[in-house]
Amino acid sequence: MPPERILLLGVNHKTTPVAVREKLALSAGYPEPLTTLKGIAGVRESYLLSTCNRVELLLVVEPGEEVEGRLIAFLFGDRFPAEDYRRYLFLHSGRDAVHHLFMVATSLDSMVVGEAQILGQLKEAYRFASRFGCTGPLLNKLLHKAFSVAKRVRTETAIGSSAVSISYAAVQLAKKIFGSLADKKVLLIGAGEMAELAAEHLVGQGVGGVVVANRTLSRAVDLARRFNGRAVSFEELVTQLAEVDIIISSTGASEIILFRDQVKPVMRARMNRPLFFIDIAVPRDLDPQLLEIDNVYLYDIDDLSNVVESNRAERDREATKAARIVDEETLKFQRWYEGLAVTPTIQELKTKIDAIGRAELERTLPRLPELTEAELQALEKMVAAIGAKVLHDPLMFLKSASCAGRDNSDLKVTTVRELFGLTDGQEPAAPAAPAAGDGECRHGD
Repeated sequence: MPPERILLLGVNHKTTPVAVREKLALSAGYPEPLTTLKGIAGVRESYLLSTCNRVELLLVVEPGEEVEGRLIAFLFGDRFPAEDYRRYLFLHSGRDAVHHLFMVATSLDSMVVGEAQILGQLKEAYRFASRFGCTGPLLNKLLHKAFSVAKRVRTETAIGSSAVSISYAAVQLAKKIFGSLADKKVLLIGAGEMAELAAEHLVGQGVGGVVVANRTLSRAVDLARRFNGRAVSFEELVTQLAEVDIIISSTGASEIILFRDQVKPVMRARMNRPLFFIDIAVPRDLDPQLLEIDNVYLYDIDDLSNVVESNRAERDREATKAARIVDEETLKFQRWYEGLAVTPTIQELKTKIDAIGRAELERTLPRLPELTEAELQALEKMVAAIGAKVLHDPLMFLKSASCAGRDNSDLKVTTVRELFGLTDGQEPAAPAAPAAGDGECRHGD
């Protein structure tokens, strides 16, 4: 039985409805639950991730199922009947736990594949776990590896480059038209949810300012405050076109609110600087004939939907590449982890063979007093070469992948230790603790 195992359990948007997830979310933050988790018997190292879409525990635990029960009780408490736990819970161990973590870090397990926010959430959760002394050598190594896998996926695939939401597609189109958005101003017409999301994305790209026009001025004021912008009345709509660059419209109007003949004079005042309209309303807010004006760009909900569908197919292709990288990196980590159980035996075996060689040399050399320095060095080299040849086959046996899996690894270690007299009645040595690597040390996913 391995002296420790990696365990990952929790709930997410795939297994558990939001009505359940919200009862598990950590409204008070990380410190209190991390402190509790650290004190659970059988837990050696621990890490906790809580976002809108998931609550997951990553742990190094002692063998035995008792610790699983304690962890499930920690996660669900008395908020649900015990019979409901298994319906919502997923539980992975060993290689499956590593694979799941890498899938989460690379956003392949996210609601929107390719989104970048989850990696920041993982790192923030790690900062808390590290600060409270919850992680140790093994989880430090694993989490740093998860961060590097996510970076590799971002570098080697285009999984995050294609817009797969209406609001994000609007922003990507704006960047294609203007390049940098840093000095651009946005006019938000109405208060539709998708328009607000698009404005959020634009603010995230560093736009120069936000203006909000709404039939209800108080609503415009509230929304403008959210974006650190300013509110204007609906009657000021046309005059604002001379001052802004991007217009996002999402009203509940039953007919067109802005016509071609209202916009054309504005373009003369703008010296034909581009004007980008995003019409997310149904029915449409903006006159389709706006496209007849030079340097005016207009996209409606169908245009954006077509962009999203096209990009989703592209992102799916990139996700396949990313999944291959995750599989490859999972295998690498698993081999490293299995090697921890083998390393002490390899070191002891080398030490024993070297000691035998030195002892035989010390016993033999007094009988050969006439050896020159060159002959002595040649004899020492010969003894070392014999030791290396004796070691070759058992070391290849220990390092081989012929018996994959921790159970087989333990059997190989035990066999070699018994054959070479390393056991001395003891159990195989525990895996050596890995050195904590340097690297980068919550709600959204």
